Parts: sequence; structure tokens; C-alpha cells
Amino acid sequence: MDFNVKKLASDAGVFFTRAVQFTEEKLGQAEKTELDAHLENLIARGDCTKNWTEKIFRQTEVLLQPNPSARIEEFFYEKLDRKIPTRTTNGELLGQYMQDAAKDFGPGTPYGSTLITVGEYQKKLGGAEREFLQASAVCFLTPLRNFLEGDWRTISKERRLLENRRLDLDVCKARLKKAKLAEAKAAAAPDFQETRPRNYILSASASALWSEEVDKAEQELRVAQTEFDRQAEVTRLLLEGISSTHVNHLRCLHEFAEAQAAYYAQCHKHMQELQKELSSANGDTFPNTFAVNASTSGISAGPSPLSGGSAPGCPEASSGPLEPVPLKIEEVKPPATGTRKAKVLYDYDAADTSELSLLADELITVYTVPGMDPDWLIGERGNQKGKVPVTYLELLS
Repeated sequence: MDFNVKKLASDAGVFFTRAVQFTEEKLGQAEKTELDAHLENLIARGDCTKNWTEKIFRQTEVLLQPNPSARIEEFFYEKLDRKIPTRTTNGELLGQYMQDAAKDFGPGTPYGSTLITVGEYQKKLGGAEREFLQASAVCFLTPLRNFLEGDWRTISKERRLLENRRLDLDVCKARLKKAKLAEAKAAAAPDFQETRPRNYILSASASALWSEEVDKAEQELRVAQTEFDRQAEVTRLLLEGISSTHVNHLRCLHEFAEAQAAYYAQCHKHMQELQKELSSANGDTFPNTFAVNASTSGISAGPSPLSGGSAPGCPEASSGPLEPVPLKIEEVKPPATGTRKAKVLYDYDAADTSELSLLADELITVYTVPGMDPDWLIGERGNQKGKVPVTYLELLS
């Protein structure tokens, strides 16, 4: 190992000198060159950009990959410049578990066939999630990481160099100030009461030496000032590039939002298709719990329990299909038995006179009649009566 004692001693001396200089500046005992206001504003703006970009980058990583172990693994793969292995998403894994369970339960059974259908769509959701993660990593995370690990490191390096140039400039200013004070003291008139030729010679020699020291200090100050101005200009140009960084990050943010919107739209589409498939299988899967006598009611299907938790934000799934047989509400009579109480989950505005408007949390009486669509029930509240959607109700005992 090349161990240079002189270089080590020189670096230690510089470090000690810098420490003393910083301490004197903090105590107000040493002169400090201030940066111009424009450069100070650029530095503050750069620090703000770096801090918020880092926070947004870290939180986006958490959003896209909540598992900290997986994030650490991906970090090491990136640092080792190796390809990150493809990881199965949670949706895909859930879908696979459902389909494997259906094989054991029997794919021909209602539960098994439904597991196969739901598992297939879970896999589709997982695939959409993987595409979203890949698109977000390319269009959003990568530009932010490139700024933090590339542009900002360069800016930080130049700022540290600027700080060193400032300290060198302040040292030269202090040295020149001391030299001028010593020159002025040496050039002072001697005391003629105790004058000797030798004193005149020493005084003239000291004055000449300090004059040379002043010239040398002025030359060093000019060089230090030039280097400081040059480095300040370089730092200023780099910091002004932050504006271009903001423009680039704005474009990346738009792309990230578009990718996120496309992902959620795709998920919504898959869930609508799943609900349609489950609704079409309702007649074969779930018996009508409201029919008292199957032979007299003439219906064998009821509302799906899976639809009971659906939010009203999906009108395609919650609104019933066209009724095969016209039903006159005023002619409907409640059965002698088979009526139930139901709690309204969401507000509902009637689409026509055959429907009953609902208010969240109220209790109504519901029942079914022969020939009625299984996604709808007859609801009564006092003297009011009309069709109500099953998905807006919680059936009580």
C-alpha cells in the first residue's frame, strides 16, 4: 500500500485549518465571503427539490412495492447491475390458489366452478398490476432516481468545491490584511532619540520584506478570487438546470398518472366482466330464499350474496336487467308468509314510478313474487311500495 506520510500530514493540516476557520466564522472572529443573493436562492431551491424528490421517490417505492424485503432485494440487484427476477403478484398468486382449490373441490361443483372463474380474473388483475408496476418504474421512478444519483451528486460535488474555494479566498483576504498591518507598523518612523545606523537598516529591511509579502498576498488573492468566481459560475449554471429537471419530472408525473388511470380502468373492466359472469350463473348457483313454495312461485333463483356488498358506484352491476314479464306494482300483493325485513345500505333514487326510493339505514319490508327478476325485490314502507335492488339491501332475519 502506498502510504504517503507527507500527504497525510498535509491533509491533516488542511482539515485542522478548515476546522479553525469554520469555528472563527461561527464566532464572528473571521471574515466570511457571502454568496450573491441569486446564487443563494438557487441553492435553497436545489435543496428543496432534492429533499422533496427523495421523499416522493421513497414513498412511490412503498406504494408500488409495500414489502420492504422485496425492496431491499431489488436494491441489491440494481447495485450489482443484475436483472431483477420476475416476481409473481399477489393477485396472480391468489388466482392460482383458487384454481388449485377448485381442482380438489371439483370443478363441476358450483363452488369449484366459481373459484375457477374468480381465480381467472384475479390472475388478470395481477397481470394488470405487473404492467402498471413496470410502466411506473420506467416512466417515473427511473427519472427520479437518475436525478438523485446523477445530477444531484454532480451539483453536490461542485458545491463542496465552491465552499473550498470560498474558504481559500477568505484565507487569502486574512493573510493580506495581516501583511498590510505589519507593513504599516514596519514603515512607522523610528524614535530619533535612540537612533542608530543599525536600527535604520533593520527598519528598512523589514519594511521591504513586508512590502514583498503584501505583493505576494495580493497575487494569491487575485488567483483565489478568480477561482472562486469561476467555480461560482459553474455551480450557478448547474443549479439553474433545476428548472429543466422540474419540466422533465412534470412530464414523468403525467405519464405516471396516465399509467395509474389505465391500470384502474382495466381493473374496473375486469371486475365488471366478473360480475356479469357471476350474475349469469346466479340462477344455477343460489336458490331463492324468498320463495315459500317452489311449485307455486315458479322461480328457482334469487339474488347473489356476492352482490350484497357491492357499492352503488357501479351502476352497470347494481341496476337490474330488463324484466322479461311486465310487472304492475299496484296489483302486487304481499304473500302470507315469506316477507323479511331489510336494512338499506345506500341511498337510491327511483328511476320510475314502479321503483321505490331508499334512504340509507332505514328498515323496509321486502318479498319476492313469481316472474320477478332475481336482482330485484318488492319493498314496502308504510303505504309506499315499489321495486328495490337487492344490492342496496342487507337482509335481516
